Amino acid sequence: MILLPLVLVVGLVLTAQRIPVPEIGRGYVLRVALPEADAPTALPEVAGEEGLPLVVIDAGHGGHDPGASGQGYREKTIVLGLARALRDALEKEGGVRVALTREDDRYLVHAERVEIARRLDADLFLSIHADSAGEAAEVTGASIYTLSNQASSEAAARFAERENATDRLNGVDVGGQSDAVSTILVELSQRRTQEQSDEFARLIRREGEGAIRFHPQPRRSAALKVLRAPDVPSVLFESGFITNEADAQRLASAEGQARFAEVMTRAIRAYFARQQES
Repeated sequence: MILLPLVLVVGLVLTAQRIPVPEIGRGYVLRVALPEADAPTALPEVAGEEGLPLVVIDAGHGGHDPGASGQGYREKTIVLGLARALRDALEKEGGVRVALTREDDRYLVHAERVEIARRLDADLFLSIHADSAGEAAEVTGASIYTLSNQASSEAAARFAERENATDRLNGVDVGGQSDAVSTILVELSQRRTQEQSDEFARLIRREGEGAIRFHPQPRRSAALKVLRAPDVPSVLFESGFITNEADAQRLASAEGQARFAEVMTRAIRAYFARQQES
């Protein structure tokens, strides 16, 4: 009995010597081909006649990121339906070109969404979302966000926290300039872009009056990453509260999506008409 443990140990050692052991660094390493670090995002298809102004529609979230949820709905699904409805309405009306950042259930980081708009040389960028009020199911209404370096309210700051230079800007060559000059040019470009974004936001509010239920404070600004393209006028539209039963059902219904598309189509056409006049 005393020698039994020693015998077992010796047997294990002898057995192990007969087991082939791969050299360190071989056999244990699984090699996977990764995409290039700087590989550009594939550009979506653009519908419409060449030469017409281009609006890029961004359905927020997607893939592993469902966004907000409530009333049995998920934000990523709701906003994709709204984006498709708007694209179809714009194609039917004509007069503009249109592209979607995503047409299916896939995830894009904020930088990719902005990159798509800039690489396509978009004239307007609209990001569509649906808000959440947690347990406060009575909160309802749509909101319109534009970029601000300082959030316009505590609610906007919370939203920004949650969601959160090329050579040419607005046709101006900034390559080869000193850092100081480039900074000034970028700031001027951003200021002009924000003015155009504000104009589009005002038109959404005007065209939606009586057709879309807005939040009591419908105009907001926040430091949202998806709105930071310095040369593409950009607006984020919070279509309603998915945690509110009436809002969720409206946004998920064909009738509600058609009403949204009609309002947004009028706002987009009015925006481009004003840009041509200026």
